[in-house]
Amino acid sequence: MRGWWQELAGLVLPAGCGGCGAARVLLCPGCARALSGAAAGRVRPSPRPAGLPVVYAAAAYEGAVREVVLAHKERGALPLAGPLGAALAAAVSGVAGAGAGAVPAGEELVLVPVPSARRQVRARGHDPARRTALVAAARLRRAGVPARVASVLRQVRPVADQAGLGARERRENLTGALGVRGGGGGLLPATARIVLVDDLITTGATLAEAARALRAASAGAVAGAAVVAAPAGSFVGNRSTTRTEQRSCE
Repeated sequence: MRGWWQELAGLVLPAGCGGCGAARVLLCPGCARALSGAAAGRVRPSPRPAGLPVVYAAAAYEGAVREVVLAHKERGALPLAGPLGAALAAAVSGVAGAGAGAVPAGEELVLVPVPSARRQVRARGHDPARRTALVAAARLRRAGVPARVASVLRQVRPVADQAGLGARERRENLTGALGVRGGGGGLLPATARIVLVDDLITTGATLAEAARALRAASAGAVAGAAVVAAPAGSFVGNRSTTRTEQRSCE
């Protein structure tokens, strides 16, 4: 019910920009550019956890991008799944090689969201990673890329809150925490190109554990992972991230 009311409110009530708060607009032009995917690139946390696949991120986790991710994830601003999903699609394209021609005939991209704990889904009223993944898959299909979402991962044991944990503590907290749902392997045929997806990467421990769980279940090879945002310093080559000026929409 909470999720239903949030979605209705997002469609009916005037909204401020999810990034900068500009009045009566979902995203102002400046904040929309920050999430356009133009700054997408490969990221690598340091230290890099064992088993972490190649990861692409659409934008740096700062400023407007950070505000939009948090508004969608923690404050139930569900319409923001649209621009977040578009950004995620750009990151997925980086993993897949971009464009319909990058996916050989007979293959498809299968986006596997990193699962949230059930208590978190209940508290938030929605599953942000899955919602964003569905938008990304739809956008890729419109671009001619065969893509779908398979929510085959689940938590198999409780984990502690990750906030405040360092890289080593996060790895220890998550080791063995994920598994493949019963029958989930059947949703991942050998011809699938699997891309793990999430809204954010910090230490990479969660994505490494998700990849391990798929390997342990012989559920297909993981081509890589894609996220909406990553810390600015984690982009490969230490390239300067695009900082888009946020302008209010008046």
